[in-house]
Amino acid sequence: MPNFLINMFNKIFPNFNERKIKDYYSTVFEINCYYKSFTNLSDNELKIKTSDLRSAILQGQTMKSILPEAFALVKEATRRVLGLTLFDVQLIGGIILHEGKIAEMKTGEGKTLVSCLPAFLNSLFGKGVHIITVNEYLAQRDSTLISQIYELLGLSVGLVTADMNIDEKKYNYNCDITYVTNSEVAFDYLKDNMVMDISHIVQRNFFYCIIDEVDSILIDEARTPLIIGGNTQSSVSKYIKASEISKYLLKDKDYEVDYKKQIVTLTDKGLLNIETLLNIIDLYDIYDPWAQYIINSLKAKELYIKDVHYIISNDHIEIIDEFTGRIAHGKRWSEGLHQAIEAKENLSIKQGMKTLSSITYQNFFLLYPKLSGMTGTAKTEEYEFEKLYKLPIVQVPTNKKMQRIDFPDIVYRTSYYKWKAVANECYDMYLIGRPVLVGTTNIESSELLSRLLSDYNLPHNLLNAKPENIKRESEIIAQAGRKKAITIATNMAGRGTDIILGGNINVVVKCKILDLLFNNQFINLNSNKMLVELLNINDLNSPLMITRLDNQLYDLLKRSEYWFKKLSERIHNKREIQKFIIFIIENKHKYNYSNNPLILLYQLLYNNYTLILEEEKEEVIKLGGLHVIGTERHDSRRIDNQLRGRSGRQGDPGSSRFFLSLEDKLLKNFGADKIANLMNNLHIEDSVPLESVLLTSVLENVQQKVESYYYDIRKSIFDYDQVLNSHRYGLYSERKKILNNYYLKDIILQYSQNSVDQMASLYYSSYKQQNKKLAKSVLINLNELLGLKENIELQDLNSLTLNHIKFLFRQQMIISYDLKEAYWEEIAPGTIRQLEKYYLLSQIDQAWARHLEAMVQLQDAISWRSYAQQDPLIEYKTESFNIFYNLYQYISQSVVYMIMRTSKVI
Repeated sequence: MPNFLINMFNKIFPNFNERKIKDYYSTVFEINCYYKSFTNLSDNELKIKTSDLRSAILQGQTMKSILPEAFALVKEATRRVLGLTLFDVQLIGGIILHEGKIAEMKTGEGKTLVSCLPAFLNSLFGKGVHIITVNEYLAQRDSTLISQIYELLGLSVGLVTADMNIDEKKYNYNCDITYVTNSEVAFDYLKDNMVMDISHIVQRNFFYCIIDEVDSILIDEARTPLIIGGNTQSSVSKYIKASEISKYLLKDKDYEVDYKKQIVTLTDKGLLNIETLLNIIDLYDIYDPWAQYIINSLKAKELYIKDVHYIISNDHIEIIDEFTGRIAHGKRWSEGLHQAIEAKENLSIKQGMKTLSSITYQNFFLLYPKLSGMTGTAKTEEYEFEKLYKLPIVQVPTNKKMQRIDFPDIVYRTSYYKWKAVANECYDMYLIGRPVLVGTTNIESSELLSRLLSDYNLPHNLLNAKPENIKRESEIIAQAGRKKAITIATNMAGRGTDIILGGNINVVVKCKILDLLFNNQFINLNSNKMLVELLNINDLNSPLMITRLDNQLYDLLKRSEYWFKKLSERIHNKREIQKFIIFIIENKHKYNYSNNPLILLYQLLYNNYTLILEEEKEEVIKLGGLHVIGTERHDSRRIDNQLRGRSGRQGDPGSSRFFLSLEDKLLKNFGADKIANLMNNLHIEDSVPLESVLLTSVLENVQQKVESYYYDIRKSIFDYDQVLNSHRYGLYSERKKILNNYYLKDIILQYSQNSVDQMASLYYSSYKQQNKKLAKSVLINLNELLGLKENIELQDLNSLTLNHIKFLFRQQMIISYDLKEAYWEEIAPGTIRQLEKYYLLSQIDQAWARHLEAMVQLQDAISWRSYAQQDPLIEYKTESFNIFYNLYQYISQSVVYMIMRTSKVI
């Protein structure tokens, strides 16, 4: 079909996304009309406008009716405090988020500012808005930057971090708008449902949530549930022994590995060999289990690789997040896998963990009545977002036309020639002067390429999960857009710092000041040339620089040195000093720092570097912008798109290309044979790559299959956790009711009624069946429980019906409890109330931990029933109901028993 016909067809039948975007422009027009009317208002009048909108909400006006005015207020506040004017497409993104949808916006389009529009509007209800980020760095950065807007409009802004105490968290959660990471907000929810005192609850009821990098959190993180664990006893010697045995076992002989499904299975021969080595009869003996230890050791040996899945830091195994390339601090693999890897690396083995509480990200974020999210790459997972979360995706057009060129993939037969080609590509770009960003999938690959580039004598920066590299993350990414810069980075997802062509002025100046202060470079500053060299400015002949870097800069450097020394006398921790300096720079608008030499130095350097970096930006744009190189296809197309998206921001030129080999993980597991056969049939040499748009399409089809496989895993986790979620909801509701009440006698009596009713039923059935021994045992237990002085005997109940026996038992329980209560109130008033709450909560928590363990065991056992043509999920739902019923029975019996026994003993 000719192009003009295609264009005509698209105009006549625009797709749904385009139609939706067009619908938003009428609201955008209203917003901009209000915005123009706000330019002459004072700061105080803007605050009054916020109060007026709050009142309008309370009087029943809908958010839709006040949206244009609210968004216009935010737009004006943004212009005043940040000097930025929100684009129309950013306003559209804000409307999409307010509607409870996902706004897909390309990298560099200002998603951080977009979130403040719906956050402000929804905060007017006074119920709190949560803005979720993927790491604390982003939460701190965004809360510092955007809080200026909110505070100008009269709102309070909170930031929740892991190192805060209960009071600090409670204060920040009670702010109008709270910034917090996905893991911290979920763990705080679990902890709130484990507290023994209502004053220790830090969160209020959920209302509205905006998730930044929503695909990373709701898709990538959703494969693993969040778990709060407690120490449990496990055999350290078994981990060591299992690790030793795994070294003797041979792959494909003693065990088989499925790299696609990430599982290890023992062969019959391997089973016999292991039992011989261990000198045992049954590897699966329930009284002396070894199977799980062996399987975990083999997984550690074959599937978990150092510098790919984890690093060793300070003699600890630190997990590397496969999607972001960051260290997942504090996380441990469960079910003995972490201990198996510690044994493999000959490290001290920590005790195992038992689950005290858990929840999946899917079910946690569905607790919010209103949910929305933003990201640059969500469309590939559209079905999952709509199916599981009821979150439709709307793609927001870019403010300027995208100019990035995505070249077809290049595939080599071996990884040797692939890495050589990548190094050559970096060399070519360096000669041209274009900045290059190379994305790798793991530390091992990034360090291999770093060594190759060193052999080429190419200066470069390395960013991966190792601590020495992660410390310079912001600086490395900020410099990645400079001329001739070469940056190697593992998994660019969620880095949070824009790559700006020519360099990021804010980060460059902050890093330069820290470098000056911490490296004692104040000595012998006696000429402009030395100052220029000190500041690492390339163009020494710039008349602008020679004239501007005069005695004023020298004086500021000396004053800053004096200020820094005084600061160091009070704060001795280098990291704390750095944080304090950054705090002063980033909050110069809030506090009276105008005479601080650090701020004056910052402003002078900012002005001078701005001129240099703007010139450099224009030069880099003429050269073609940032060139992105991918060295391996990820399992998910989204991660590849995130890497590509680092180039071509805000209409800048750029390009991307992936260099692959048949030895890459994805191709090795899915389809490498077909491509290898094609290369053989065409008699292509190892050093000659295969390049084709069709090949790129084939690779994307492979990724779709992998994505579908992982979706099935997440869907299965979600389906099974839905069952557990109903249990969780019931138990947490009961727990909350107990926490919110002081007088719990009625709940105790209700529990006790359930207990004595069971005893009455058991007694009645055993007596009718002439089982007098069992009937007698029931009465002895009842007498013991109630502490009756005159025991109930069999002959007293001979002529009674079941209902009469239940009534009698209940009355005896009430009388006994009243007597215990009266006794306690006489010797220690109020103690019985405290005992009631303590025993109720502690027994619920213990029962829940046991229940979680039982549900895991049930799921493992149920999975085998598919071989008997039974649906495991249906079987799981059926049997889990019985387990949950038994949980309530256990709670009611143990609570009554403990309270009555405590009263009796004391």
